[in-house]
Amino acid sequence: MTNKLDTKISSKDFRVSPGRKVDLGKWPTIVEPYAKSKKQYKELLERHVEKLSSLQALHYASHKYALLLIFQGMDGAGKDGAIRHVMSGVNPEGCEVFSFKQPSAEELDHDFLWRTTCRLPERGRIGIFNRSYYEEVLVVRVHPEILRSQGLPEELRDEKDIWEQRYQSIADLEKHLHRNGTQIVKIFLHLSYEEQRKRFLARIDEPDKNWKFSTSDIHERTFWKHYMKAYEDCFRATSTHHAPWSIVPADDKENARLIVSQIVVDALGGLKMAYPRTTEKRRLELLAIKKGLAK
Repeated sequence: MTNKLDTKISSKDFRVSPGRKVDLGKWPTIVEPYAKSKKQYKELLERHVEKLSSLQALHYASHKYALLLIFQGMDGAGKDGAIRHVMSGVNPEGCEVFSFKQPSAEELDHDFLWRTTCRLPERGRIGIFNRSYYEEVLVVRVHPEILRSQGLPEELRDEKDIWEQRYQSIADLEKHLHRNGTQIVKIFLHLSYEEQRKRFLARIDEPDKNWKFSTSDIHERTFWKHYMKAYEDCFRATSTHHAPWSIVPADDKENARLIVSQIVVDALGGLKMAYPRTTEKRRLELLAIKKGLAK
């Protein structure tokens, strides 16, 4: 009898092929659970977290690559929870999380990639973007009045061309990062319209979750179809071999966390990493120190 804990989650099942036209209405927001009980879920996630912790230690020590995790999704999709649970075993010294909200005046005085470029991870570290530069082809596309307030010269903000131009800028950046040792993992938590409604109601009904809810969330919900179209176009234009998008069914939070953790483990595990070798000179130094400590 096969142990469910031995079941391998295939990251490739959720990956968007380069250039593929995406219809989010045909992508599932829920799939068969990988764990049949709460206990199995915790055991599976714990295994993934332990593996990730081990890989992160190797990643930090090898100091060859950087890992950038990008999380996108509609309000209520579970980005915060996925980051918190999946990265729970990671050493904080080697990982930083950045959430990108409305741009500041200083940020608006630079190009749209500037504020996120300043937060890119160093070699040996993991950087997590909770929302990212992709907001500039998602929220800004849905609300073009934001574009008109960004201070761009009028001839450079033609809405017929600017989105494809921004896709190209993003693709160029990610290609540049890949060439310089940054592995990019892009995850879209795919939530259904109905499940978002349920989560919003829970935020209202549960006092401890009231702080998570804003009337602006309801306003953005009215643009749901516009956001889906913006995401579809974004995936088509920016999912590449070196920086693919993964569309993760997010109606089941626990299942989504298992999938996300597998994607991250596979990304780190696919890097050619090794602990630094000790030179003969260094080995002799260590033996001398050991001898001194033994006295």
